[in-house]
Amino acid sequence: MDKVRAFSAPGKALLVGGYLVLDPNYKSYVVALSSRMHAVVKQTEGSAEAPLRVKLTSSQFNNDQWEYTVDFESNYELVETKGRRHPFIEKTLANVLNYFQPPRGQLAEISIEVFSDAGYHSQLDSIEHRNEFRSFRFHKKSITDVPKTGLGSSAGLVTVLTAALISVFLPEMDVRLNKHLELIHNLSQVAHCQAQGKVGSGFDVASAVFGSIIYQRFPPALINDLPSIGAPEYADCLRNVIDKADWHSRHDRVSLPKGLRIAMGDVRGGSQTPRLVTQVHQWLQADPEHGSKIYEEINKGNIAFMSGLEELNRIAEQDLSTYNELLQTLENGGSLERFPVLAQIQSAIQQIRKNFRTITSESGADIEPQEQTALLENSLQLKGVLTGMVPGAGGRDAIALIVAEDSNLVEQTKEAVEFGAVTWLDLGQEKFGILEVSPEQYNNLQ
Repeated sequence: MDKVRAFSAPGKALLVGGYLVLDPNYKSYVVALSSRMHAVVKQTEGSAEAPLRVKLTSSQFNNDQWEYTVDFESNYELVETKGRRHPFIEKTLANVLNYFQPPRGQLAEISIEVFSDAGYHSQLDSIEHRNEFRSFRFHKKSITDVPKTGLGSSAGLVTVLTAALISVFLPEMDVRLNKHLELIHNLSQVAHCQAQGKVGSGFDVASAVFGSIIYQRFPPALINDLPSIGAPEYADCLRNVIDKADWHSRHDRVSLPKGLRIAMGDVRGGSQTPRLVTQVHQWLQADPEHGSKIYEEINKGNIAFMSGLEELNRIAEQDLSTYNELLQTLENGGSLERFPVLAQIQSAIQQIRKNFRTITSESGADIEPQEQTALLENSLQLKGVLTGMVPGAGGRDAIALIVAEDSNLVEQTKEAVEFGAVTWLDLGQEKFGILEVSPEQYNNLQ
């Protein structure tokens, strides 16, 4: 009898901590977003004679499909039946198989249907399909040909696939249990880094697993020191890293203060994060002393921003009348001088942005390009906007704003020529990361 389960993982916006997040000594603030990646996994029991097949389908993107057979005699080597390559699927599948080492004959087939919420991609030329539970935008192009908005689609995909596959080999898996979240996190980090061809900071995967968090990264050597997939010792080394190594990473759950929300404006630009990171790394290596001073100035801004949010949470808890007055003033576009904590948050972000513009001019990496600077400065004039930034590694992905909950950015900007290229994404903050969902919610999308 077929068994079916479904999972979803959120997108992300790294509000502060860009580039510094690569160093385990620095903290970053990551907001999980309500745009989610989804996976519905079905397993079919098999016989000892039949090879295991793993099929991944995305009917949402021109019926993309990848189908693998698993060679149990060659350390779970994967062969895609049509020769198609997808490193994020392959590394995820390879690591889960090597970790659990299922015996031949346990299963005949694992089939996974993947869906992506609208916030991850440009919605040009798409058609909405919905059922009574949810809706998705369907495209006539492959997923590789639809422009992305920079919300962490690859991390979301790896995380939700990892959770789906673990649930096949660990039927008691419960995403409400921390030990199972840690397992999903560690396996997802390994697979995502391998698929990227480098060891990244991992904040996007951590947010997909745990939700909105203050994050400090794991030591890169954990993954760098693993042997190649397919090596005879790989499975044992992997299990040691997943189960026994001290990851040292921090992922403390946080939430934006009451009455504030995240707003993302897509400018349909996109950016090449690996290229930006390479340019900044070269800039830092060329003059480490100068670079370190700028990093420290950015970190001071990061800390001031995070402490400001903590103070807002404290005021909301201990002095609700003052807090409500603060929100009302922000919504109405009034003077914020009476509320030093708001000035602290604004000043912190301005300090961060100023130093990133310095890095932009000195390194050639477009962390905050001029058009994004202009867009953010115009956004700060809107009623209800507290502050804003180009999240993550910067570039021409969607901008992020922290705004009063009831502020209507669409209404305020619909006639403004300076916002003509901006699409306000329909998403918000998510407190939690990976969730299990009823599979029925994905049936009969029309």
